[in-house]
Amino acid sequence: MDQFILLLVVIFTLVFGSVLGYYARQSIARKKLGTIEEKLRKRLDETKKEAEKILSQAQEKAKGIIETAKKEEDKRREELIKTERFLLKREDNLDSRLQVLERKEQEFRQRVEKLKEIKGTIEGLRKEALAQLERVSGLTKEEAKKELFLGLEREAQKDILEKLRKLETAGWEQYEKKAKEILAIAIQKCAISQAQEITTTQVVLPSDEIKGRIIGKEGRNIRTFEQLTGVELIVDETPGLVLISGFDPVRRQIAKIALDKLILDGRIQPARIEEMVKKAEEEIDSQIKAAGEQTVYEVGVLDLEPRLIQLLGRLKFRTSYGQNVLLHSIEVAYLASALAEEMGADSLLCKKAGLLHDIGKAVDQQIEGSHVDIGIKILEKFKVDSRVISAMKSHHEEYPYESLEAVLVQVGDQISGARPGARKDTLENYLKRLTDLEQVATSFAGVKKAWALYAGREIRVFVKPGEIDDLGMKKLAKEIANQIQEELRYPGEIKVNVIRENRVVEYAK
Repeated sequence: MDQFILLLVVIFTLVFGSVLGYYARQSIARKKLGTIEEKLRKRLDETKKEAEKILSQAQEKAKGIIETAKKEEDKRREELIKTERFLLKREDNLDSRLQVLERKEQEFRQRVEKLKEIKGTIEGLRKEALAQLERVSGLTKEEAKKELFLGLEREAQKDILEKLRKLETAGWEQYEKKAKEILAIAIQKCAISQAQEITTTQVVLPSDEIKGRIIGKEGRNIRTFEQLTGVELIVDETPGLVLISGFDPVRRQIAKIALDKLILDGRIQPARIEEMVKKAEEEIDSQIKAAGEQTVYEVGVLDLEPRLIQLLGRLKFRTSYGQNVLLHSIEVAYLASALAEEMGADSLLCKKAGLLHDIGKAVDQQIEGSHVDIGIKILEKFKVDSRVISAMKSHHEEYPYESLEAVLVQVGDQISGARPGARKDTLENYLKRLTDLEQVATSFAGVKKAWALYAGREIRVFVKPGEIDDLGMKKLAKEIANQIQEELRYPGEIKVNVIRENRVVEYAK
């Protein structure tokens, strides 16, 4: 029973505590709710005040913007009004000008009509006067004109002819005098030394004892030397000298350089001779290049291709009627340029054309055709200016003159070639005969090279041993001799010497 009562008390206590706690929580909640509402109310009031402040500021800014826009609008309206007034004024001016132009046009038309009437009246009067003159004179207009001209011509013919003769005589005298002055000035400006080319070259020996070594045992050294160089080596009793004879100046120069090197070295034997000849050939190539470069620098024509300059240098060892072709080309360049300066032509063009006018002679011994045609092909190959080609191709009058510069180059060539002592025709014929002699021999199959020696009295022909045997040598010699007899003219007789040489080389390792 006590436990039951205790349980009831506990239950009652729990129920009472729960109810009391519920009401306590409700009271606390109501107090807290009142506090939050108060805070919200205050926050709302502050927000309203801020909104009113922002709205007030925005209204003030909007008012300022509206006032600024009104001012700009008023300003633009004033500008538009000014522009409109200006345009109206211009329109009034244009209207007034148009009225003036219309009035002047009307006056001009009236004047034109009056002039037409006056012209018609004058034309009628002229025709009437002409008809009256024809009736009085009994001649038509054409007949009267013809008669008038015939009369004037008869009266003035004698005076005209006499005046023309005087003018012609005086003119030719002045032209001739001026031409002589121009030529004299040009020649004076470019006078350069000219040297006659000969067919022998002297080599000074340190002593006469060296002559025996040059000849060699049973003449093997001198034969090897002549075979490799294509010249004739004259070792006679002249003290301290050896003569190199040959019509080709390049061969002579190679032989001289090689012989000088052999004398300096002291070892003269076939293998050494062959080595020195090769070195001399390389040195000649360098000299040719240097001669070409020196020439273009001296003349002042610096825009040429290196290969063309090399060909120009070959002219140093080329002669024409005994005259050195390179010196002749330089002289023609100076002459043509000086003449061009005196006559108002292109002096640089004349200088270049004069320098290159004989460029074909650098290879005319290897290529068929005249040196002019060969030169044209060479210049076209190296893309030289067509005006230069046109100016140089007429120097032998094979082509018509196409410009004043072409005439001046031809004149310069004639002045240089016609100078007293500049050329020797007999030497040129002699050199041509020797060249033709070598060309006949080399035209046969199996021939390696051919040298014309002893002033053309002997032709040495070196054959390829693999293509021509000993029996073929005899046949070849006979054929060459027959062709020389048929094609060439020469004094006396020519010895055809065919040489077949076998050489075997082995190396010990």
